[in-house]
Amino acid sequence: MEDRLFSFPQTPLLGYTEKNRQNQKLVSKKTKIVATIGPASESKETLRQMIDAGMNVARLNFSHGEHAWHATIIARIRELSEELGVPIAILADLQGPRIRTEMAAEQKLSAGDTVHFSDIAKRDDTAAKGLVYLDLPGSIENVKEGDSILIEDGTLEFQVTGKEGSVAEAVAKNAGVLKPRKGVILPDTHLELDILSEKDRSDLAFVLEEGVDYVGLSFVGSAVDVKTVQTAMREQLGTDTPLPKIVSKIERKLALENLDGIIRVSDAIMVARGDLGIEMPESEIAVLQKRIIQASLRAAKPVIVATQMMKSMTENPRPTRAEVSDVSNAVIDHTDAVMLSEESAMGKYPVETIRMMAEIIEKTETSPFDDVTTTLPLDLSGDYAVLIRSLYELAKSFRAKATIILSMSGFTARLLSHFRPEAPLLVATDSRATYQELALVWGAEPYLFEGKRDYDHFATHLIAQAKKEGKLNPGDQVAVFSGRTPDEETMRLVGIREVR
Repeated sequence: MEDRLFSFPQTPLLGYTEKNRQNQKLVSKKTKIVATIGPASESKETLRQMIDAGMNVARLNFSHGEHAWHATIIARIRELSEELGVPIAILADLQGPRIRTEMAAEQKLSAGDTVHFSDIAKRDDTAAKGLVYLDLPGSIENVKEGDSILIEDGTLEFQVTGKEGSVAEAVAKNAGVLKPRKGVILPDTHLELDILSEKDRSDLAFVLEEGVDYVGLSFVGSAVDVKTVQTAMREQLGTDTPLPKIVSKIERKLALENLDGIIRVSDAIMVARGDLGIEMPESEIAVLQKRIIQASLRAAKPVIVATQMMKSMTENPRPTRAEVSDVSNAVIDHTDAVMLSEESAMGKYPVETIRMMAEIIEKTETSPFDDVTTTLPLDLSGDYAVLIRSLYELAKSFRAKATIILSMSGFTARLLSHFRPEAPLLVATDSRATYQELALVWGAEPYLFEGKRDYDHFATHLIAQAKKEGKLNPGDQVAVFSGRTPDEETMRLVGIREVR
């Protein structure tokens, strides 16, 4: 191996954890796949097949399942990650402050029927039969004439026509059956929601003990919500333990109003198109998706596109043409990851769905439509951001077959990933947390090194491993960068090497 620009001292790097990685089938996609785990995918063998098919992140939906079940799944995923020698991040998705209906019995409604809504805190049992209560105290206080009330994912829509005291009168805009314990959305009403419900606090304490990689926050409305959860995590874990990364789900009209602030304090973003498509007009969702992705990219924060991407494969072995286009367009938008929900949690074909999604991603990424023709804008400023952009430009100008970096916290990897380089991004880290977290980051292929940190010669061993995996060949040129030194004050230089 020959250094083209700078010399690396020949000091051996200790303890590369290979496991069985070199024997793994390589999925060459750069866009990552998040798959929700449920009854259809809970067995260890099915999880193994899902990883082989291209799953990078396992999502646990805490709207369902007991803690004991979640603990079992977390243990299985960690075991498989270790056995297979590949990073699999775990995303614990909290239920969030949902509002639900409370009522004496179901009501069959026709369009134009009048329904009276009240607040569970104002419940009067003598009048209970004639009212539908919302189980969040204070939820009716700010409802005003003209506001919409959406129930059960918007399948029932009401418009408020009047209000007297704590009771709102509303007219049904379509026919349907109004049932107890169904979700309620008030898209036009300003609500002061506690980002962590009592259930969320219990679930958060559990996932922190389990050491998950990401925590998903539902119904985020502002940056304050994110900081509230970060404070709650810090109180439990103390000052020395790294926190899980927070994924803020953009699914409220209020979140769109505060989008830049939310992105700034979050670690990653999810375009949660399900509830977002209820609060906002359906005709705007594709445009909003692009807006959220672009804002996340500018901040160098990973972004996930979620909801109904391959929903037909819950029942069918093949996706619709519209679903194929949906996944492809998310890739072309440069999202970091695409997500499966019921398709992998409850569907008949969880493995096949992931395999099909991976194939769509690969075909799209090899097309010219996914190419980055101009350098993507970056809101971050400072010497380090300039240096990483220079590394990207250097690798591009030399037509490097790969960029190899040493990244302990993952920041350098996320920053370089922002530019969406064409060549593979091979990342060495000695942090198991970083190794797992990078499973969500576009294009990042993490390798775990253990033992003494060697900033000067790590590339030799990583290049040798990449050759063994067939990612590099003799004569290839690679860009090498070792990030910040432990004191975070100085930065190592970039070199171009030729693979021998």
